[in-house]
Amino acid sequence: MGKITPFLMFQNGKAEEAMNYYTSLIEDSEITSIVRYGANENGDEGTVMKASFSLKGQEFMCIDSNVKHEFSFTPSFSIYVACDSEEEIGHLYQKLIEDGQALMPLDDYGFSTKFGWLNDRFGVSWQLDLPK
Repeated sequence: MGKITPFLMFQNGKAEEAMNYYTSLIEDSEITSIVRYGANENGDEGTVMKASFSLKGQEFMCIDSNVKHEFSFTPSFSIYVACDSEEEIGHLYQKLIEDGQALMPLDDYGFSTKFGWLNDRFGVSWQLDLPK
């Protein structure tokens, strides 16, 4: 068996924008490869056919779907981030919630010092935790 990697499918040509946004928010993160659709291929020219990026060492793959699907991301699969400080969790939450949706606003829920769960502007779900 080969490597297991989370895979994100974006619609409306948002994959590269999302990768750039995520890697700008989280230190030690980078886009590692991008293959784009060319002229006369099955996707819109210039959109992401296949890309890889890493967030704090965790690798992800993503694409821009060339087919419009009736589904998108679901909070039942989320990116979990263990934060190191109040400042870090607050900053990350504020950036990710812009044009997104709070599922659990940033607060003390008893199982953690501070916790927040949200869908970002791309529909990707994030759990941000400041462990006790």
